[in-house]
Amino acid sequence: MNDEKVLVLIGSESDRGVMETALPYFEYFGIQADIRVSSAHRSPSTTADLASGARENGYRAIICAAGMAAHLAGACAAHSDLPVLGVPLAGGNLDGMDALLSTVQMPSGVPVATFAIGKAGAINSAVFCARIFSLTNPEIRTRLTRFRSSGSKLSNSK
Repeated sequence: MNDEKVLVLIGSESDRGVMETALPYFEYFGIQADIRVSSAHRSPSTTADLASGARENGYRAIICAAGMAAHLAGACAAHSDLPVLGVPLAGGNLDGMDALLSTVQMPSGVPVATFAIGKAGAINSAVFCARIFSLTNPEIRTRLTRFRSSGSKLSNSK
């Protein structure tokens, strides 16, 4: 395992299953992913502390997955200068469209890279982290090249 670490924040425990679909991808690329529950609405101070302390705790990016109002990614982007990646999740009456719009509509100067709703977004957020880290990490670059040459399918070999 490399020294590359990603903080994955989920708005509630019920979001864990979707984000855990990305874990094999993090493992393939040799990236440590730490999943924590922290709601922008129910625990705003904890969310702010996690985001503002992420760099000092060795994280290189923050992935935020939330449904409905989905303010988690924006709250983290407001408290960190690390790349923040947003994964909107289905929930409520709009089946994830509300979360998508909440995640993608950040004010200028507070960027959040936004992915597809649900499992595809979770997986793509992991691959995107690998792409970011491959800029400075040759091991991840090699794995990313192998991944892309396999048609973006996971293989058992690292």
